Amino acid sequence: MMINFDLGGRRFNHRSTGIVVHDGYVLLHRLEKDDFWSLPGGRIEIMEPSNVTIVREFMEELGVEVRVDRMLWVSENFFEIDGMPYHETAFYYLLHLTDENHPLLNKDVVHRGIETDVHLLYKWFPIDRLEGERVYPSFLRAGLKELPQTIQHVVHYDVEDNEEAKP
Repeated sequence: MMINFDLGGRRFNHRSTGIVVHDGYVLLHRLEKDDFWSLPGGRIEIMEPSNVTIVREFMEELGVEVRVDRMLWVSENFFEIDGMPYHETAFYYLLHLTDENHPLLNKDVVHRGIETDVHLLYKWFPIDRLEGERVYPSFLRAGLKELPQTIQHVVHYDVEDNEEAKP
């Protein structure tokens, strides 16, 4: 059972995400219908550690094995999608593909996820050019340029005009 629920017209989401960096690029994904990108990952299941979640999600969504290096961020994100306000807690892990020759490392193509019920696209983006992309949460546009050496706690608000809001 995934940890997410709706309450009072708002949605809570408990998520684990993976950061795969290769040759100055980061792997991002989006639903086929969306016009923004985010880090690959998914909802944490009840009684499942977040580091196990991200390994499971990469296998389910892409059929690839990953190794967790370390946690970078724990975040509390506040945003809106399709008129629904979200409160999301998320764990961000630095990952490595276990197969250094995997076709997913081809940066010249947009890759498709393997799930049949969810149509996800995966694409490599140069880290030094993320500022001009619609990447959410938006703190990642700058944050991915210099990964923290220790775990950082982030409280982040994304608003409709792509500017960060303060609580």
